[in-house]
Amino acid sequence: MPHVEPGMRIGLFGGSFNPPHEGHRLVAEIAIRRLRLDQLWWIVTPGNPLKDVTSLPPLADRIAWSERMNPDPRVKVTAFEALHEVRYTADTLALVRRYNPARRFVWIMGADNLAGFHRWQKWRDIALTFPIAVVDRPGSTLAYLSSKMAKTFDYARVDESDAALLPTLPAPAWTFLHGPRSPVSSTAIRNGTEKLFKKA
Repeated sequence: MPHVEPGMRIGLFGGSFNPPHEGHRLVAEIAIRRLRLDQLWWIVTPGNPLKDVTSLPPLADRIAWSERMNPDPRVKVTAFEALHEVRYTADTLALVRRYNPARRFVWIMGADNLAGFHRWQKWRDIALTFPIAVVDRPGSTLAYLSSKMAKTFDYARVDESDAALLPTLPAPAWTFLHGPRSPVSSTAIRNGTEKLFKKA
């Protein structure tokens, strides 16, 4: 895991990043700015239990792509889940908390994941471990109103105008961040220009 000092504000942004793209970077940039983060951990996962990973490129390739996409020194590309043999987000967050006491973490995710968040293993535990920032994605703006997670934890929603307070709050606490949105998706890239990434 990247090194952090006590009191630092860190965003945790995980995904298979197959491949990483401008939409991912935009989510990271919005989170860093709006939450006033000292670091954002770009966590490249070994796989995704909810997706077909039979054609997933090697982890090393996805790490390299992610590093090339993130010149901001506050973004720390890491794949510590593979070392610890962690598959599920709830276990990842528990691991991070165990190794990093007295640090302020926020789980970052795109709004496109919010609608199906309740299908994630131990999704309630995730919401009870660290605050969550949901960043707007095309076609997913209304997910924060209709998703099971949003309804279940409606009482813990923080107004977007107070987003900078999120890293200092105990879980459950979450907010929805509006902002610029990129229409790019990993699926579209794989279907159209995957060979460009393989040559990179």
